[in-house]
Amino acid sequence: MPDRSDPSQEPTTQPLGGSGSGSGGANRSGGPAPQPSIVGPVFELDTSGADSTLNASETLLVPGEDALLHGAIDEDAADRLLARMIIDRSLATESEVKECLDRRGGVLRKSFEKVLVQRGVITQAQLERLQETIESRRSGRTIPGFVLLERIGKGTTATVYKARQLNLDRLVAIKVLPARALKNPKVVEQFYAEGRAAAQLNHPNIVQAIDVGRRGDFHYFVMEFVDGHTIFELLEESRALHADRALDVTIAMADALRHAHERGFVHRDVKPKNIIVTKEGVPKLADLGLARAIADRVAAQAEKGQSLGTPYYISPEQVRGEEHIGPASDIYSLGATLFHMVTGRPPFTGTDADEVMNRHLTDIAPPAHTIATSLHPGISEVIEKTLRKDPSERYFDCQTLLDELRAWRSVLLLERGERARDESRGPK
Repeated sequence: MPDRSDPSQEPTTQPLGGSGSGSGGANRSGGPAPQPSIVGPVFELDTSGADSTLNASETLLVPGEDALLHGAIDEDAADRLLARMIIDRSLATESEVKECLDRRGGVLRKSFEKVLVQRGVITQAQLERLQETIESRRSGRTIPGFVLLERIGKGTTATVYKARQLNLDRLVAIKVLPARALKNPKVVEQFYAEGRAAAQLNHPNIVQAIDVGRRGDFHYFVMEFVDGHTIFELLEESRALHADRALDVTIAMADALRHAHERGFVHRDVKPKNIIVTKEGVPKLADLGLARAIADRVAAQAEKGQSLGTPYYISPEQVRGEEHIGPASDIYSLGATLFHMVTGRPPFTGTDADEVMNRHLTDIAPPAHTIATSLHPGISEVIEKTLRKDPSERYFDCQTLLDELRAWRSVLLLERGERARDESRGPK
């Protein structure tokens, strides 16, 4: 369960006895790992490709997959595997790693791991993540056709890994449910519901689903790997976004939600942490863990009375646990997200999650342009309409909201052009 005493942790309210669906953060960047060629009982990494960081005369040998999975590797081979992973992930140079390999042992019997950390080649946190990746492979957590590279996020119930899909030679993200999740059928069903929902959506601003399935005692969901940062991370860096950028992100998300709504799905957890912006500047909506078919009356009745969503961005009808949660709820959450992007804070804050959610029911958010004084009042009015308590008083649908947002973007561009023209003419 989330820490409901600290809204700064952006807690997600959950079904009674259930768990949240957090994806665990944004997908991270990372260079592709060279593919190994088999040489006897070990793999000799191919150094002919452009991605390799080793010279042909200094190739590191790492244990084969069978040896890795069954633990039949000695300490030296394990050290070389760790060295290879450090180099492949560009955490250190080959010469730095090789020097640490040479300094292990000796009179003090220093381990390779200890030398790496003491010399500052990698941090303790990086070492622990690499060891977790190795352990996950040794414990059998492998998926045919994919190679896990590193952990890139962890949510309340699932862990997300960056991986390589071997047949297409591309990076993907894989969300994995641990074996303990098998004890909670609701969590497992919610996990597969997310995969089914994502599979029916095909939009440039929605993270694309690739596969969902089970391997041994864990379930996995393969999706598009997005190299970028979440809006939440960008807000942590800069507090608020420029109005133009915030407007572009909101337009992209409104179009993504329009697509989802037209195909019968409501997201129910739109928030800065679920919007990833690629290095090319393309916003993508992620984490359909709370998504539900609008027409699914059975699920709606089962969830009646439960507050599902994230307190800072949750709609009033979600707080009340109403049976019918439709597109207007996503419009409210998107408006709350836009408010946060332009002002640097959510519409409502409080000492705990309950206080924040109650304010969604009773309080009126201040006009955004009174906080961000440079914001055009027209944009502030759009936000105000998205945040109305009564769903029927919000925008009719995402297409209507899109039309309004695009109109205001045109106004802003026109005003900027007029100012630039006046400035170029100089004083009269």
